[in-house]
Amino acid sequence: MDLQLQNKIVLVSGGAKGIGAAIVGSFAAEGAIPVILDRNPQEAQALLDDIACGHFFHVELTDTIQISKTIDQIHEQVGEVDVLVNNAGVNDGASLEKGPQAFVSSLEKNLIHPFALAHYLINDLKNNSGNIVNVGSKVADTGQGGTSGYAASKGAMNALTREWAIDLARFGIRVNCVVPAEVMTPLYKKWLEQTPDPSETEARIKSTIPLGNRFTRASEIADLVVFLASEKSSHTTGQVMYPDGGYTHLDRAYTSPKQ
Repeated sequence: MDLQLQNKIVLVSGGAKGIGAAIVGSFAAEGAIPVILDRNPQEAQALLDDIACGHFFHVELTDTIQISKTIDQIHEQVGEVDVLVNNAGVNDGASLEKGPQAFVSSLEKNLIHPFALAHYLINDLKNNSGNIVNVGSKVADTGQGGTSGYAASKGAMNALTREWAIDLARFGIRVNCVVPAEVMTPLYKKWLEQTPDPSETEARIKSTIPLGNRFTRASEIADLVVFLASEKSSHTTGQVMYPDGGYTHLDRAYTSPKQ
């Protein structure tokens, strides 16, 4: 299937590794030109070498002035952006107990930069009838405990998806959100390794995922992001989608041990 993404310039925040790297690879496979915003130059360069295309810009996404300057550099060196993928974020454990300062810091890591990027790229998206794909988290729907900042940020991403879809429809700009649940990424693996029994924890989590009792692959998240950004999804906007094997919404009775 030709997704008509040839030579489209796609900016992916946090695109150097994990789900972001899978998104970059999937766009590259469709002939798009990925632009990675990240603070991990070695991983980013290794990925660009692997896919043999694209660009990397080192930026601290909690600094909106840096973001603005980096967008200017992208315009000078690459061109106008067609697609914005707000992928960067971190489940940083900013809990209720940690207080307001930690909460605000978490919003800066997870929520402020998606707004800033959309703001600084709005003229590009208008000029190109471009689109935005936000990457959320099941934590916005399910909660997790001990991560108020991240949960609030990802809940806001869902809300902004619909707000921006309404706000930008008159310009032909589509906005959608993809919500991962249990995806085996380097960060997820690091978290697993910190549990008392990583193998048991992994097996227990897999058992709660209705479709196939397995983790979602990063490539499955990436492919949905790319489809939503393509002309094959030309009348889809304001949608929050869950490629998660039924984890977020299906009844846990299905996967609970039978009595």
